[in-house]
Amino acid sequence: MKSERYRKVKLATMAKLREKIKSQVSALTGLAHHSEFVNEDVFIVGHPKSGTTWFQNLVAGVIYGVDPEYAPYALIRDLVPGHVQKYYKRYGTPTFFKSHHPPRPQYRRVIYLIRDGRDVMVSYFHHLRAGREKDIEFLNVVQGKDVPWPYKWHEHVEAWLSNPYQAQMLVIKYEDLKRDAVKELRRFCDFVGVARDEAFLQHVAQKASFENLRKKEISSGIAYPNWSTEQLFMRRGQIGSHKDEMPDDVLEVFMRDAGDTLRKLGYL
Repeated sequence: MKSERYRKVKLATMAKLREKIKSQVSALTGLAHHSEFVNEDVFIVGHPKSGTTWFQNLVAGVIYGVDPEYAPYALIRDLVPGHVQKYYKRYGTPTFFKSHHPPRPQYRRVIYLIRDGRDVMVSYFHHLRAGREKDIEFLNVVQGKDVPWPYKWHEHVEAWLSNPYQAQMLVIKYEDLKRDAVKELRRFCDFVGVARDEAFLQHVAQKASFENLRKKEISSGIAYPNWSTEQLFMRRGQIGSHKDEMPDDVLEVFMRDAGDTLRKLGYL
């Protein structure tokens, strides 16, 4: 009984200490902790390799007017922070965040990015091998095993489409963004309530094209800790990449789980 009381007191003390540190950091730097949101904030969400980094650059261009072709990736992530950043600068409300999380009650306004799961798995596999999991098996990736985000593609998609916390949500397909980025950016602007003219959206879309973002990475890096400079983060980005990169046995396993979701979304 005594040890249990001690454990509870210790946990409560540690929680108070964490809150004190958070408030001190905020007071000294003007930064907010990554757990601090308001209902107006907007979350750009997708399974890893569904286009969230690309859309992060597009949002920085549309909302803040920076040139995505030349703005360093570190600046992009300062303006549109990711969920892995402990602290962020709130330049205004709403603040726009990038995330790979499943549905959360704090996420009240969401841009959900969907990409053909077969292409996602190909890109994710190469991403993990280039980053740190050099010996990872492709089959493990499609089954959500030994990966940083332990869920399958169809589970992530279905969870968000069910929208359990009734968030305001705009769904954007990666493929539609590739075919007509300006049209999807207009939908984004309508959703978040900002006015941008057609010429401006065309300019941002062109500046944040996959080819330009890839050139930016080659010239100035991706600015991710522990990312090998020998590999490109913006690797290929093509629609249908699974056709020449996904082994038949891996595709068969993936389709057993994800076939219904692919059909629902019009990929089959």
